[in-house]
Amino acid sequence: MDDSRVRQTMIKAAMAAPYLEREEEHELAVLWKEDRNQDALNRITMAHMRLVISMAARFRNFGLPMNDLIQEGHVGLLEAAARFDPDREVRFSTYATWWIRASIQDYILRNWSIVRGGTSSAQKALFFNLRRLRAKLWQTNESGMDSSIHSEIALAVGVNVRDVATMDARLSGSDMSLNAPISDSENQGADRIDYLESDEPLPDEQVSSIIDDERRSQWIEAALETLNPREIRIIRERRLSEDGATLESLGTSLGISKERVRQIENRALQKLKTALEKDAPAIATM
Repeated sequence: MDDSRVRQTMIKAAMAAPYLEREEEHELAVLWKEDRNQDALNRITMAHMRLVISMAARFRNFGLPMNDLIQEGHVGLLEAAARFDPDREVRFSTYATWWIRASIQDYILRNWSIVRGGTSSAQKALFFNLRRLRAKLWQTNESGMDSSIHSEIALAVGVNVRDVATMDARLSGSDMSLNAPISDSENQGADRIDYLESDEPLPDEQVSSIIDDERRSQWIEAALETLNPREIRIIRERRLSEDGATLESLGTSLGISKERVRQIENRALQKLKTALEKDAPAIATM
């Protein structure tokens, strides 16, 4: 059965399902919540499939199969049924609307593009409202999607202008594979990824940097062996730790004044410099 027939079958079944009065809906919700009565759940969900289809139709312009949107909306409907509390005296349709919409929107965000967008509430609001806000603002601004319109949309949705510009570019374009061949006659046989620039160092530079770092570490460890235990502790805690201990804290822990700690540190640094100049002159002058 093709997609259109499947959709028509779902719509007919939804339209044929009877509406539920408030009292009947409450009774079924109680049966499902307290007894996990599967028949009660089926009657509740079937009675609200019209709502799912109506909600899915609002998102049909995002280019995804309508059948899939309905299926995702049905997932949201089941989630709403699992969480619904009949004692709150709220109609199930009011409660389920949010879950149906959220499920459909999450599906669209996952599948609309191979490039994932933001998932924060503000980014979602921007994604689903940008077209509507842009069309509304275009009516009063004939110059197109300029920076002033970007600013107005950013203010309305609660995001920064850069996010609006980025999202507008994504919605206006289409995904492009990095493995797509370049049609330029001068670059025949090359793919787009071949011309993708990288800020990372070249492989030989990375290897060279790793070797240099290891060599420096060996030189420093060897130089530290020329220090006595107290000097090593001061240098490690003052110069080789991320936090960097203060003179006062070290003086307290060692039982000496902070001025004495400074003197010992300066003497240890001079000893290190002498050792490095002997064994590693390049690092000693850095």
